Amino acid sequence: MARRTNPGNAEMLSEEDLNKLRAVRDFYERSYRDCRRFYNQLPTRKQMQTLVQVWKQLWKWRGP
Repeated sequence: MARRTNPGNAEMLSEEDLNKLRAVRDFYERSYRDCRRFYNQLPTRKQMQTLVQVWKQLWKWRGP
């Protein structure tokens, strides 16, 4: 079963933090869109590396 965090210990994000999170999320969505297969074309190595780096950043911000 999934563990849920205690809502009493939840940290409130500032407006600046929310803006950063939105920017990274938008960048991730663009990278994901670029990496989707289009007919027989595979994404380039650079596109895949970008997607992985953004994913790692979002995962890191996820917290413990």
